[in-house]
Amino acid sequence: MNKSPKAPLLARLTVTGLVLLLATPIVITLAYSLSAQWGAHILPSGFTLDWYLSLWSDSRFLAAFSRSLLVCLAALLFSLLLILPTLFVVFYYFPRLKGVMNMVILLPFAVPPVVSSVGLLQLYAGGPLPLVGGPWILIFCYFTISLPFMYRALANNLDAIRLPDLMDAAHLLGASTVRAFLQLVLPNIRNGLLAALFLSFSFLFGEFVFANMLVGTRFETLQVYLYSQRTNSGHFTSAMVMSYFLFIGVATWLALRLQKRSA
Repeated sequence: MNKSPKAPLLARLTVTGLVLLLATPIVITLAYSLSAQWGAHILPSGFTLDWYLSLWSDSRFLAAFSRSLLVCLAALLFSLLLILPTLFVVFYYFPRLKGVMNMVILLPFAVPPVVSSVGLLQLYAGGPLPLVGGPWILIFCYFTISLPFMYRALANNLDAIRLPDLMDAAHLLGASTVRAFLQLVLPNIRNGLLAALFLSFSFLFGEFVFANMLVGTRFETLQVYLYSQRTNSGHFTSAMVMSYFLFIGVATWLALRLQKRSA
């Protein structure tokens, strides 16, 4: 087995400096969330878990956390049900539409969130089924935001597996299109699918602008709750930020583990 060449000192210093730069704010926030009091001195006067206990015993925080989780999972489910069949049809039956799809899928990023929020409020404020102030408007909004992430990751995987050749081979062996898609295509794009889901989830779970403008405190999500607590104790908000960071970190670790197992 070939060993990788030893990195020069400059390369190691560059990587170490980048890691320290990224880790410093996280370490300081963690220390502040664990400190009993941190004022005029360089070091805190003591450490405690009271801020975390207070946070996780707060029913309002738990409700906001659950709402964010519910909205994100529902939006990802809708995105998955739409984007998977669409990608398969485009890449197998209509490959000439790839360029058009690449342009259309970027439209959610072309409009600023504030402008999109105003348009959605005008669209769903009235009519026979008003959605403003409830979870559905947020789910449909997050659904459109997650589409570009999922499309790009899955499109790269479909290009890599050479979908037309794979499907033609399956048809020659007597498999139907549906069976070939379920038993051949899906296992081959599993890594891209997991990457798309967890990337979209980490982005949607931390989204604030749409949640604040479309539902606000009427359906309080985690980020709206965090914004409402900005004037309270910094120790409490730091504990909230670290809890959020830990949750996303665990989700990312699980995604990596699943990718290694399926590789």
